[in-house]
Amino acid sequence: MSDRIDHFTRSETGLQALYERYADWFHARLVSRYGRQDAEDIVQETWLRVSQYQVGREISHPRALLMRIASNLALDRAVRRGRRSRHLEQFRANAPHRVLPVQTEDLLIKELILGLPEPLRDVFLLSRVDGLTNAQIGEKLGISPKTVEWRMTRALAHCAAQLRR
Repeated sequence: MSDRIDHFTRSETGLQALYERYADWFHARLVSRYGRQDAEDIVQETWLRVSQYQVGREISHPRALLMRIASNLALDRAVRRGRRSRHLEQFRANAPHRVLPVQTEDLLIKELILGLPEPLRDVFLLSRVDGLTNAQIGEKLGISPKTVEWRMTRALAHCAAQLRR
């Protein structure tokens, strides 16, 4: 049956049928285009995106849809890598002396952590460095475990936003 006349309705059975019909083809196509490691991530993210389509929405060209989503995801990954690379190059260029890549990573991590607002930094360090649980951190700082969770989420989001620059 031709791809052009296949119609899948986004429902649990429609999505399952779509997956069963195209998963092997799609995976092989992405491995040949992007390499095994990137393909694995792109495949998973693509299926997550397809699963979010509105219930009842018809997919008339499933192969084209899968490849378009995958291409967009691959492009996003390349842009993020480029930004990280430029940030690292800029950091290296501005460094007062030549440092090893591991030292550069350590400096970037320290810079990210020191850039956190103090309440977020405290929670981050107690969790990631000292290995305390949310309850233990809450007791130590006199805040609820839910506040600890909220601050940790904010700290991680802050760090992720800085890395995307």
